[in-house]
Amino acid sequence: MEHSPTFLLLLSTVLLLLLAATPGTLSQPAAAPAPPGPTNVTKILEKAGQFTIFIRLLKSTGVASQLYGQLNNSENGITIFAPSDSSFSGLKAGTLNSLTDEQQVELVQFHVIPSYVSSSNFQTISNPLRTQAGDSADGHFPLNITTSGNTVNITSGVTNTTVSGNVYSDGQLAVYQVDQVLLPQQVFDPRPPAPAPAPSVPKSKKKKEDGDKAGDDSPADASFALRKVGFVHNAVSFCVISISLAWFYL
Repeated sequence: MEHSPTFLLLLSTVLLLLLAATPGTLSQPAAAPAPPGPTNVTKILEKAGQFTIFIRLLKSTGVASQLYGQLNNSENGITIFAPSDSSFSGLKAGTLNSLTDEQQVELVQFHVIPSYVSSSNFQTISNPLRTQAGDSADGHFPLNITTSGNTVNITSGVTNTTVSGNVYSDGQLAVYQVDQVLLPQQVFDPRPPAPAPAPSVPKSKKKKEDGDKAGDDSPADASFALRKVGFVHNAVSFCVISISLAWFYL
């Protein structure tokens, strides 16, 4: 159906009036996305599933709050090796309950590295890694990582395991799944303290007396003895001569 020029002009005018009545409606930019919420390790693990025991330990030891503050109040990165629930079943019965509060904190902190380690960094990492448990020297909290192809091997001196999955990574926080609990040497295989140096033994009284006797045999004493023997010899000789002369004149 054909429209007259007057109708088309009227329709155009109505459209222009509608556009003018709603200025900026078509050109208004889309709303910016809401800023991301604070990074929460326990929520990330809860979403991933199968980390119930590790989450409980993070909360009971206070390490979860510590990590929350580190991630949201600083630029420091964090890497976590999260043992799955099945990995805890591999521990001897009563292992966790036998630990002191301090040892439980050290156990959880031993699974945390205070820097961000991406999956591509494992091949060039420097051993031993320092964890948040503290001293990485042998016998304390050493953690060593090696790679073989795509396999990432982790050893603590007590535990040998591998990284079995990438749970989360955002450039500041990296969470990897491990299938065994990482047991630190200082807690589960403590080294005996170095023996104290043996005290110096004083010389016995007998040795001292023997030394004194040996010291008496000096050259001066020997000379005196020889002179005494010579004197006796001369006296005996004089007596013999005197007796001989007396007998002769008689």
